Amino acid sequence: MNLLLKEDVDGLGFCGEEVKVRDGYGRNYLIPQGKAILATPKNLKQFNHQKMIVQGKVKKIINSATELAEKIGKVNCTIKKKVGEQGKLFGSVTTQEIMEVLRANGIEVDKRKIQPTEPIKSLGDFQVPLRLHTEVVAQIKVSVVPDKVAVKEAEAAADSETKKNVEEKADAEQENPEDAAE
Repeated sequence: MNLLLKEDVDGLGFCGEEVKVRDGYGRNYLIPQGKAILATPKNLKQFNHQKMIVQGKVKKIINSATELAEKIGKVNCTIKKKVGEQGKLFGSVTTQEIMEVLRANGIEVDKRKIQPTEPIKSLGDFQVPLRLHTEVVAQIKVSVVPDKVAVKEAEAAADSETKKNVEEKADAEQENPEDAAE
């Protein structure tokens, strides 16, 4: 019995292939499960027509994904984050933050398509891949810079902490002059 596979079947073949199987296997399993149809000239013609339609749709999807990848490649994604003393970030840059920057530039992308190779936890420039389609992967340049407001606040907090420590030390010396001599 000759059948035309409607989907991939392990050990038998791939979708669209014409295969020869035993009558019982085809009649009792493949056809009732919707995995195959009889390979008649009418079915072959209809299947090839459906295949051409699907290939045309896939081609359009790939073209639109390629255009989107070109737009994404032109975007500079700058993210401001709070930074510690050695240039380490408080937390890391998330896919949500990258998605919001893209949205601000007029590009809508699902955050699950943004796939950083490793967590971004320091300042600098990084290349982050976006898997738009199985065949199309875009690269976006993510620049992580310190947030000036957060840096000023951190410096002010450090200055006030230093000032507070100096004042406490001076008060302690006034109260206990013997401890200061040691």
